Amino acid sequence: MDTLFFAALAPIIWLIIALIGLKLPAFQACTGALIISLLIAINFFGMTYQDTFTAALEGATMAVWPIIWVIISAIFTYNLSVFTKGMDTIKEMLNSVSTDQRVIVLLIAWGFGGFLECMSGFGTAVAIGASMLASIGINPIAAISVCLLANAMQSSYGSIGLPLTTLAQLTGFEGAQIATFATVQLAPLVLIMPFLMIVTFGQSLKALKGVVAVCLVAGLGFLVPAIGAGYFMGAGLAGVAGAIFSMSLIIVYAKFFPVKDPEYQIQSVAEETKISFDKGLKAWLPFILIFVFLILTSKLVPPVNEFLSQAKTSIAIYTGEGAGLYTFVWIVTPGTLIMTAAVISGFVQGATVNDMLSVLSRTIKTMIPTFITMITIIATARVMGYSGMITTMATTTVAATGAFYPFISPLIGAAGSFITGSATTSGVLFGKLQADSALAIGANEIGQSWVAAANAAGACVGKLISPQSIAIGVAAVGIRGVESQIMNFALKVFLPFIIIMGCIIYFGLPVVENML
Repeated sequence: MDTLFFAALAPIIWLIIALIGLKLPAFQACTGALIISLLIAINFFGMTYQDTFTAALEGATMAVWPIIWVIISAIFTYNLSVFTKGMDTIKEMLNSVSTDQRVIVLLIAWGFGGFLECMSGFGTAVAIGASMLASIGINPIAAISVCLLANAMQSSYGSIGLPLTTLAQLTGFEGAQIATFATVQLAPLVLIMPFLMIVTFGQSLKALKGVVAVCLVAGLGFLVPAIGAGYFMGAGLAGVAGAIFSMSLIIVYAKFFPVKDPEYQIQSVAEETKISFDKGLKAWLPFILIFVFLILTSKLVPPVNEFLSQAKTSIAIYTGEGAGLYTFVWIVTPGTLIMTAAVISGFVQGATVNDMLSVLSRTIKTMIPTFITMITIIATARVMGYSGMITTMATTTVAATGAFYPFISPLIGAAGSFITGSATTSGVLFGKLQADSALAIGANEIGQSWVAAANAAGACVGKLISPQSIAIGVAAVGIRGVESQIMNFALKVFLPFIIIMGCIIYFGLPVVENML
């Protein structure tokens, strides 16, 4: 068993060495992991060449549709919004809400950053948020730090819930259940985070004076809608709903209860420009349409959902034991809905077909390494799952930790996002391991789903110390040599947070199993 355990662990060990030790690009490291997993599946776990190839092919297929399709559509929407200057209008509208830096920190890093993360993901929230805050005179290191804090709580909702839907797909649990559990697990940290962001920005508890209420509004404004949307509409809309409500409530609060403190006054406030309703609507149109399309095609509108869901194709890919049909859902999938919204909005905003094709081409070219990463890592996960490698790791891990395993489950998820910089990839690597480990300690199906969701919650916390996230923020504000300073700060937050998360999962497991 020891030999098989270390053999099964080899692709993970390689990823750690390649990404942290050798500092290889993720697409190269993940390609290596796929090769290693193929060799081990054949030589240690007895898979035939055909079964090994088709397992990898099924993983690659899953990566392309729906995951890469979602990534292309989400990033294209954002890039097209930048091209049409809609994003500039949105930034102007946000900056005009308040003259208090603390309110702007919450609005941009927490509200708008969460919205960007939930719509597109892949570092856009940290990059755009940090650069916007730095541009209004906020210390660059503080700008990066607060954006990292905010992004950590929202990473699992990135790209229309891609980490959560992928985790659900790989573990076989309902997306709505995974989204609801992950949001409940993160709830205490979500409520704490706006307060921590202000303390971090002001470097003192005194910075909370006058903004305690708006911090509470920001936290509850995200949490309550996210739980509701996750439960009723699934993973795709959980974070989007939370971000929209939180951002809206911050704006409403700032307008009706203006926060004014000379110490935190924005020093140079540009002359306010009046943005017409039509201009504002056009700027927000792609994101409004995405939200509307997702709701209209969800199970909240059964006739539409059932009709459009018929557009699907099922094929057999994997040839080994336990094989099933892989289903391509063509219309009721986030990628198609996002792309449709982006194209319609592009025409309304004055972009031509050639403009949109040019933006799409640039988007695809810049994302090619990411595509390779997703294809190879999900192919690796499929090979490891079908061959029995994940089951072997789960059995050995549970033997070592016993009933204590749920406590370390979020740490495993955090390790995945730390290593790869992606909550999605963390779920791909360890989601099935978490579910299998929960089964091994005797958890019922609800309990297995709870522990699987812990991978997503833990991955959020792990994003705090992700070198990739820190590098994105540093590059966005144009400073150098501060990565270690930011990492030291992030570690001080990470350690208590991951312990809190472990306690939530461990003590919450029996509660969830008995209540549901």
